This record gives sequence, C-alpha cells and structure tokens, in this order.
Amino acid sequence: MSRTWIYEFWYLVGIILLTFFIGLLIGQIFLLLWLGSLTYISWHFYNLYRLEYWFVHSKKFNPPEAPGIWGEIFYHIYRLQQRNRKRKRKLGTILKRFRNSTAAMPDATVVLDKKYEIEWFNQAAGKLLGLKLLEDRGEPITNLIRSPVFSNYLKQIDKEESINLVSPINPNLMLKIRIVPYAGRQNLLIARPITQLYRLEKIRQNFITNISSELHTPIKVINKFIDAICNAKDDCIQQSQDSLLVAAQYIMRIRNLVELLILLSYLETEFSNAEVEKDIAVADIISAILEEVQIFNKKYHHNITLELDNKLTISGCVEELRSAFVNLIFNAIYYTPPRGEIKIKWYQNESGKHFEVQDNGQGIDSALLLELNEPLSPLDIHYFNKKELGLTIVKHVLNRHNGLLRIESVIGKKSIFYCDFL
Repeated sequence: MSRTWIYEFWYLVGIILLTFFIGLLIGQIFLLLWLGSLTYISWHFYNLYRLEYWFVHSKKFNPPEAPGIWGEIFYHIYRLQQRNRKRKRKLGTILKRFRNSTAAMPDATVVLDKKYEIEWFNQAAGKLLGLKLLEDRGEPITNLIRSPVFSNYLKQIDKEESINLVSPINPNLMLKIRIVPYAGRQNLLIARPITQLYRLEKIRQNFITNISSELHTPIKVINKFIDAICNAKDDCIQQSQDSLLVAAQYIMRIRNLVELLILLSYLETEFSNAEVEKDIAVADIISAILEEVQIFNKKYHHNITLELDNKLTISGCVEELRSAFVNLIFNAIYYTPPRGEIKIKWYQNESGKHFEVQDNGQGIDSALLLELNEPLSPLDIHYFNKKELGLTIVKHVLNRHNGLLRIESVIGKKSIFYCDFL
C-alpha cells in the first residue's frame, strides 16, 4: 500500500473518531457519524465532478489541485496524458513521414480495408488510377477499377502473383498491380507503370514469332527437296547420299528449333487460345513422331523400342503435347552414343498416366539433376544456352496440362524422363 493511501486511511479514521467523540459529548453519536460520513462522501463526489469536468470541458492541460489521494490521482492522470500526447506526436511524425515517402513514390499506393474500400492513397494513385481525394475515399476499389480480371484477382485467397491491367484513365498506360495483405485484414494495393517493359516484351514475342514463321516455310520446302533427291535413282545422287543425309539431319534440327521458338513464344503469352481436345490418341502421336525422326536416327543407328497403350487417351492441345514428346525423343537420340538403346512408353498406373523416354546415354550429374527436377527453374535458361530449349518447352506444356516433368539418371548408364499426367 502506498504512503498516500495510508494517509487517506488515517484521515478517514480521524474523521470517524472526531465525530464519535463530539457526538458522545453532545449525546448525538449517530447524527455526528452520519454528518461526518456525508462530508467525506461529498468531498469525493466533488473531486469526481472536478475530474469529469477536466476531462470533458476544461481546455487546460494542467490538472486540478487537490490534497490527499485525489492529488495523486490527478497527478497520475496528468502523467498518463503526457505519455499519450508524446506517443501521439511520435505516431503523427511517423505517419507524416510515411505519407511523404509514399507521396514521393512513382508507384500508386492505395490503403484498402477488409472490404476493399479505399482508406487512403498517394498522389501517384491519382495520376495512374484516376483516384480523387475528396470523392473516392470510402468507395470500393472495384467501382474505380472496373475489370473482370481485377475482380477475379480480388477473389483469390493467395495474391502472391501480380496482374497486368490497362490504366482506367489512360488506355496507353499498362500497370502491374499487386495487393499485399497486412495488419490483420487490411490490404495495400501497389500499381507500377510497366508500359515500356510491356511493349518491349510484346516486340520480343512478335519478333520471335515472325522470324520463326518466316523461316518455317523455306525450311519445310528445302526438306521436301532433299527428301525427293534422296529417293531419286540417279547414280550421281547415290554417290552424294551421305552428304544429303547429313544435310537432311541439320535441316530437321533447324526446323525443330524454329518450331520450339514458335511454341515457346506462344506458351509465354498470358492467355491461350488453344483448342482443348478430348480423347487424344497419344499412341498415334508418338508413332507419327517416330516416323519423322528415322532420318535423324540414321546417323546414330539407335535401337528404338515402343511400348504403347493404344487405348489410353488424354485431354489437351495436340500440338503442345506433340512438341513436348518430340523434344524428349530428340534429346534421347542426340545425347545417346551411337547404337544405343532407347525405350519409349505410354502407360497408366495407380498414380496416373505417364509418357516415358529411357536411354543408356551419358546420364546427368546428381547436383544438376536435382535442379532439373525443379518445375520451370532458372536452370531452363542455362539449358537454352546449351541447346536444350526442349526442357523448357516440356515444362511449360506439362504445367498447362496439370502434369510434371520428372527425371531419373545414373551417370554413365541411363537417363529416364517421365511426363506424369495426374
């Protein structure tokens, strides 16, 4: 118990004893005790009134003065007020710095509540999104950014990915928008202008598509001419048969690379217009691919065996699936030493449907194998530089078909590539 409360206790005891002895002297003990108690209670009510008046009506910062316990109470409240005002000034300074820093940012920043209603935004949000300070505060953000893509993005539970949208006030401005949850159920919308990057990416994609398309036709014509010459019966042509076969192999490799570039550019686009077919006969696709690679295999003389379930089908895009299978088969032929063994399977088991290519080639190092099994890993670019763009294509295709590329390998003995369709 503090010293103030001890004093208050003895003060109350003194009042009781004083009124008791005075009442005893005049013969009115209960009356004097009642008057003493009433005086004591009135004193406390008076100080309660002063405290309430100070809270509500007084503009003075200093508290009322009073003796005893009420003086301590006023003093402690005064100290609490000092701490709160100091904390408030500190928070105000932090908030001011935050607003000044976000106002200086080139990215639009919008604070949203749990219902995605606007609470605050910086100046860049006005320039990029067209928000107005007095009119739009408290409005749902979907009333100002009216896009089905944005509405669907808000409904997603996981918003780690960002979306690209055209600015609602400038059709020539492309924005990358992301929403970051924070502080419980609050949300922070960040919009960054990416018009230049978007245009450069479109130019790159269009360039790859156009140059690949332009190369595709002449390569196809040259390939037909070489096939026709190889099948001719002329003696001079027969003497050049080996050279023509080498030319045909390189033409096929160039044709395959062009097709890969076209497909990669197509797969990198945000939306796909590919028609999804049901009950695709995968066995027929694999058999057709094997007929195409026979010319390429004449240089290596591999023994290629097939184990195909002719009744097993799958849903998806025929061209995309064909490209994935072609890449794995070509890699097996190219990276397996001459006269190697290559097994191609299409089957189903308890875990799903599987396309499998097994060879007895050089194998893959265990450290590299671990990274290759990562879906769409950065190592795909590394393999692009090593002329293994096919793995990138395979991973993209399987990702779009709810599948996964899985690789097993033993150095110097074998490699097995699985396309697992769940």
